[in-house]
Amino acid sequence: MTETPTPSVPAMPLGEHALGATAAGSHHDPHSVLGAHEYGGGITVRTLKPLAHVVELVLPEGGTVTMEHERGGIWVTTVARTALPSHRIRVTWSAGDEPVDLEEPYRFLPTIGELDLHLIREGRHEELWRALGAHVRTVDGVEGTSFAVWAPNARAVQVVGSFNGWDGRGHALRSLGESGVWELFVPGAGDGEVYKYRILGADGTWRDKADPMARFAEVPPATGSVITRSDFEWSDEHWLAERAGRDPLASRMSVYEVHLASWRPGLGYRELADELTEYVRDMGFTHVEFMPVAEHPFGGSWGYQVTGYYAPTSRLGSPDELRHLVDTLHNAGIGVILDWVPAHFPKDEWALGRFDGTPLYEHADPRRGEHPDWGTYIFDTGRHEVRNFLVANACYWLEEFHVDALRVDAVASMLYLDYSREDGQWVANRHGGREDLENIAFLQEATATAYKRAPGIMMIAEESTSFPGVTRPTDAGGLGFGFKWNMGWMHDTLEYLGQDPIHRQYHHGELTFSMVYQYSENFVLPLSHDEVVHGKGSLLRKAPGDDRQQAATLRAYLAFQWTHPGKQLIFMGIEFAQGTEWSEQAGLPWWLLEYPLHRGAQQLVRDLNALQAEFPALYERDQEPGGFEWLIGDDAEHNVLSFVRRDAAGDPVVAVVNFSAQPWHDYRIPLPEGGTWLEVLNSDAPVYGGSGVGNLGRVHAEALPLHGRDHSVRLSVPPLGAVLLAPSRLREA
Repeated sequence: MTETPTPSVPAMPLGEHALGATAAGSHHDPHSVLGAHEYGGGITVRTLKPLAHVVELVLPEGGTVTMEHERGGIWVTTVARTALPSHRIRVTWSAGDEPVDLEEPYRFLPTIGELDLHLIREGRHEELWRALGAHVRTVDGVEGTSFAVWAPNARAVQVVGSFNGWDGRGHALRSLGESGVWELFVPGAGDGEVYKYRILGADGTWRDKADPMARFAEVPPATGSVITRSDFEWSDEHWLAERAGRDPLASRMSVYEVHLASWRPGLGYRELADELTEYVRDMGFTHVEFMPVAEHPFGGSWGYQVTGYYAPTSRLGSPDELRHLVDTLHNAGIGVILDWVPAHFPKDEWALGRFDGTPLYEHADPRRGEHPDWGTYIFDTGRHEVRNFLVANACYWLEEFHVDALRVDAVASMLYLDYSREDGQWVANRHGGREDLENIAFLQEATATAYKRAPGIMMIAEESTSFPGVTRPTDAGGLGFGFKWNMGWMHDTLEYLGQDPIHRQYHHGELTFSMVYQYSENFVLPLSHDEVVHGKGSLLRKAPGDDRQQAATLRAYLAFQWTHPGKQLIFMGIEFAQGTEWSEQAGLPWWLLEYPLHRGAQQLVRDLNALQAEFPALYERDQEPGGFEWLIGDDAEHNVLSFVRRDAAGDPVVAVVNFSAQPWHDYRIPLPEGGTWLEVLNSDAPVYGGSGVGNLGRVHAEALPLHGRDHSVRLSVPPLGAVLLAPSRLREA
């Protein structure tokens, strides 16, 4: 039954400005105008339905009241009631059309609580992704999506999307006061809908922005955010329980770095769950490291210019499909490290930059807010909401996607105010120094919070300077990372390998210098993607000589890496001696495995991982001085290094590495004990594509003192090769 408005109940009066702003979708508090409001002994109901032909109020008991057009698409009516707990709006859009019933978005209370708002104001909301962003939910029995966004300097915010024809006038968000948060529940908006925020900046300009907290996005080059919900069921409880009780420093860590989109082009998260997992397990790596999977517009950035910090890239599938990939890896006993980029973000106008019309996420001063090398903005981590955005983001990937570690990119650029800047281009800190105190505090908070919330995880710094205490605990004044990439080892040793073997004797210190500072931090030894791009060529081609000499040098170098203290990391393609520079557009040249030199390199990496798993001496005491001893470290004339690694029980493994192009026969080295020693690996073995110079599988120590040790042995050391020895008792026990 249709009723007329109650004439004895006056409508709540509103000024022209309030009505006009509401009609335009530019009112900061549209809920104060629209929806149901007590006034004059009754209820005034307003709704915004531009272009409607007839609008009616549907009462809870089923009757309707005709509404009158007031201004600019705003319709109004009154009812003689003291309360109106719920109502819907019936709209006939054109004469002759069937009417449709719509839930009124402005009848719902805020979906974000006071505690959430308090924590956001304080910059302490460790689960920020649960409060902000788009969340499918049921409110008062109505299904829809709640939207909440931080835009403190905005004059108005609308949500526009596929659910409203990209017309946001009827879905303007309300400002929740000094928190800077805007909120609205939109009935009917659901999983898979595309949306953006239309923001009226302080400068009077409307801008369409992707949601900073979006958990899914359109496939680039499209830039919309996508409403998503997860129904994934994890099955990695055993892995997480084991991880929580594991000491990463004393555990084996052999990392395969992967650019997911080009490992095997065409595979998405779900296909990678099968093929990548099987390959990594076969090769014996303990972890994979994903180059950034957060959404990014330009594929050529490899993910290092992020626009969607909470959204896995849709190029490879849905968020739940990424969860499936991680879950599959965990069930195969493989950990997952994720590259994370809190140092900077791109200037794309639809993303974080000038988000509410002002520098919000970035520093306003270009001397602090713009990166001169990368053409990007730099986060203003001195602003606690921005710091919170990033700290919560670290927790998000660790908790929502069960990743086991975050490798934090470009830490060096965050630590120094004068990074890549000339005099006059930077501003000193409050003490007159060059250290970025705000970023240092942010990194300390991020590492401490991550370790607190996710037992057994690792935080890993890509840090290339001598900044002290990167892996020192935060309560001791350090940055709190678990590991640091040893960029010095990488650069020094690659510089050495680039020399002709006859000149390497003059660069011997580049091989040994890493042991001078080995125990100052907890190190990962990286041979990363950065060394095989931008004209640097492949790792194989960095050494001089023909194909066989280059392959032999690579094998010896990998053996040196696997036996040197520290955890190992190599980029995809290195394991089979990729001969060309990596390109994200081409994928890996898997066809090279048809050739013996490349199959041999792959087999060597497989065997190095197996040996590392067999002999704890190769990982257990990476960070303890007692786990490493030089046997002969100064034989520059022969380009040979020999050293011993020991496990917690004191059992040894000996490595002898020859970077000369000449074999050395009857080469004598000291040994830490007598008896028979097995040649457990020879990188020059024919199975690896080598020439076969070796020791027939075993040697016998002689009671002939050398360099202060009671036993020594004569070896045949292969050219550009490495020999690993272990006491026979360790295999025969």
